Amino acid sequence: MKTSGNRLIIGSNNAHKIDEIKNILKDLNYNILSLKEAGIDIEVEENGSTFEENSYIKAKAILDLAGEAVLADDSGLEVFALNGAPGVYSARFAGEHGNDRKNNDRLLELLKDVPDENRGARFVSAIVLLTPDGNKIVGKGYVEGRIGYEEKGTNGFGYDPLFFVPELNKTFAELTSDEKNNISHRKNALEDLKRKLLGE
Repeated sequence: MKTSGNRLIIGSNNAHKIDEIKNILKDLNYNILSLKEAGIDIEVEENGSTFEENSYIKAKAILDLAGEAVLADDSGLEVFALNGAPGVYSARFAGEHGNDRKNNDRLLELLKDVPDENRGARFVSAIVLLTPDGNKIVGKGYVEGRIGYEEKGTNGFGYDPLFFVPELNKTFAELTSDEKNNISHRKNALEDLKRKLLGE
């Protein structure tokens, strides 16, 4: 796939996310733009049943509007003892979109009688890249861990204070942003996407 000089619109205005994507995809020579930089103001209802479906819905809506290559991602937490919940409902697990405190409280309540060995979980990221000529490339990434019994750490957001990574003996919220970016599910999904773009 020809990438030289191509504009690539990211379905986000999150500066941190844009920087991370630019850094990982830098040798593909894309001119990466946020929605704002591309002059796009759109709210997309992500009503898919999987992370990949939600990413595709967002990317397709932006592609239809802009007519240029688009990359969109969706991510969340899957807890094995809860049959993969909260999953695509991660941001609104307690009913109110984006209320981290209520979401974490609900998760702890549901797991209150679950022993350590059954508290396994993973963060999941699905990234979809669509091009005007009909190409669809999907990257997926995961980070395995388990859910703690109380919030620890002040970095990050969402379920980060509860998501414990045994290899590092820390929660996501106890990691520096660099430490988190080195192992994050989005980084792994971007690397997977990059390998497919390069045909590896």
